[in-house]
Amino acid sequence: QVQLVESGGGLVQPGGSLRLSCAASGFSFSTYTMSWYRQAPGKERELVAVITSDGGSINYVDSVKGRFTISRDNGKKALYLQMNSLRVEDTAVYYCKALSVLNSRKVEHWGQGTQVTVSS
Repeated sequence: QVQLVESGGGLVQPGGSLRLSCAASGFSFSTYTMSWYRQAPGKERELVAVITSDGGSINYVDSVKGRFTISRDNGKKALYLQMNSLRVEDTAVYYCKALSVLNSRKVEHWGQGTQVTVSS
């Protein structure tokens, strides 16, 4: 059974930090590109950061560059998002996503999300 379970969300003051984790099971984690997405109330889900299967390529949405760091541990089947200098506008539900494209066949798995609230 495929599972992606996010954790680490919570309430933090502006300028604070949180570290999100995503624990994977039931699929070949090390062969998947992994991403963090977020969705704020009334807004569309947006891509925050993406890391390739071997960690060799990483990209971020402009609004989090220099503040967030995505990483993975293939041995532990885990994905992380270190979030520093948090802002009120970072408030959202954060989701991890696993993506594999093989022979034109796309396979996606999503977690259930973890709430991040940045407020004073």
